Amino acid sequence: MARPASDDPLTNREIERKFLVSSDAWSDGSPGVPMRQGYLSEGTRTTVRIRIAGSDAWVTIKGRAVKGVRPEYEYKIPIADAEAMLPLCSGTIVEKERHRVVHGSHTWEVDVFAAANHPLVTAEVELDSPDEAVQLPSWVGREVTGETRYLNAALARQPYNEWPEQARLRP
Repeated sequence: MARPASDDPLTNREIERKFLVSSDAWSDGSPGVPMRQGYLSEGTRTTVRIRIAGSDAWVTIKGRAVKGVRPEYEYKIPIADAEAMLPLCSGTIVEKERHRVVHGSHTWEVDVFAAANHPLVTAEVELDSPDEAVQLPSWVGREVTGETRYLNAALARQPYNEWPEQARLRP
């Protein structure tokens, strides 16, 4: 998740790596935060997302990534507004449960997708710089950073269940 918006352009950025999850060894059995999100605008330069996570909601604006870094601005909004905006979104509403898992010096976000994107499970780690070293947990598989089909906006456009079987690479 992005840092809060500020006047500092280095604060309003996202640097992350994404992996497929290869086992459930990350799970301690506790529930995650249910999320629903949709895309009001999704293009080559800018993406505008509405997300409901538990009892909170946000609008997020993301720019295009350059060398693994992309601008990101996130603003909390009333949940009633988010509920009203989700039907305005194009594509499929992405449903998932997010779990935060500490491994080494990083906190990983493990997303267990539901509905049209089930049984996809991904893990992301946010970094402070593109070349930051990160200790990979044993439960992550293949890295999919930069593979646009694994972006949540792409999963709204073409859900995982609609991918050809040979495209559903195993972790």
